[in-house]
This record gives sequence, structure tokens and C-alpha cells, in this order.
Amino acid sequence: MKHYLDLERWERKDQFFFFKQFDEPFFGITVDVDVTKAYANAKAQGISFFLYYLYQSLKAANAVEHFRYRIDGDQVIVYDTVHASPTINRPDGTFGFSYIDYHADFPTFLEAASKEVARVQDSTGLVPANSNENMIHYSSIPWIKFTSLSHARSFSFKESIPKISFGKMTEENGKRTMPMSVHAHHALMDGYHASQYIDLFQEYLNA
Repeated sequence: MKHYLDLERWERKDQFFFFKQFDEPFFGITVDVDVTKAYANAKAQGISFFLYYLYQSLKAANAVEHFRYRIDGDQVIVYDTVHASPTINRPDGTFGFSYIDYHADFPTFLEAASKEVARVQDSTGLVPANSNENMIHYSSIPWIKFTSLSHARSFSFKESIPKISFGKMTEENGKRTMPMSVHAHHALMDGYHASQYIDLFQEYLNA
């Protein structure tokens, strides 16, 4: 389900119309998150660490309303729920696109997500999994502890989907950290809203 935002009552109306005309309206933020407890929880349950933190990220993104905003012309759509479209790495070094529904119930999410990961890993080629905008684009780069990140983009194709990437987990003095990059359309949110997501994601990782 979705509805349109009342722009006349939106405190960011001026920012929306200012940034939506930019050739490059996306801004990016890179931070390290503490995954010590999250990694231990995933291993204790014998489940995929990737799917564990992907779930926590989606949970946080759905809780921050601005991550559910998408641009439709001169209007803003608000989706009730957004899902994940992560890249899935294959054993041969390639990757494929996937589509994973968000379910508030983690076991339900995990079961469906595991099937989708297996499907993509057993496939070939590069076929977008879903063309809808009620999603977040995810990618995992587990070989690199990056400190910044940019994305390949076609500027002729106008879209406003947030892009969240995760890097290599490292351990030092018993603490595990992982870099994370958040790219978002500046017409829809600011650094303040990105920080809300990051703080909430960290809270869920620590739970």
C-alpha cells in the first residue's frame, strides 16, 4: 500500500523542489557499525550473518519514514513497507540481483530470504529481480573494509531509491566492526534522517 505526501504541509517542501532538479541529487555517508553482538547471535543460531544484518537494516529502514519516500514527478509517494533488492555473490565471482520481501517476523523473513539467495546463486546472468520502487538497493563487498564508496549510475534514468552497502568485517581486541555506506536522494531526506537510520540499525544490531 502507498499514499501521497501532503507537500503543502511538509516541512521539507523547499528542500524537495531544490534538490530534485540536481543532475546528481544523491548524497553518501560511510560509517563503521559494531557487529560484535550481531555476529555472535547469528553464529549461535547457525544462520547467515548476511541475512541477519540485512533483516536488521530493513527493520530500521522501515521504521524511518523518509526511507519509504519515493519521487513521482512533483509528488512524493510514501510506501507502507519497503523491501530489499540485494546483490548476491556467486561462487564463480559474479553476482546476481535478488528481491527479498520484508517480514517483521524474522523466522519468516529468514526462510524466504534463504530460498531467494539459493535461487540467485544457482542462476547465471544479470537480470533485475524487480522493477518496483518500494525497495532498497543493497550490496555487500565483504572483501574490502572501505572508507568511502560511490555507485555506478545512469543519470538519464531518474530514480530515488536508497542504496545501502556493507563491507568487510574486521576484529580487533574482541570487537567486530563493519563499514556501511548509505546513499540517499537529497530531495527526500537529509543527513539527519540518515543518522536516525544508522542509530536505529546499530540499536537493533546490539539487541
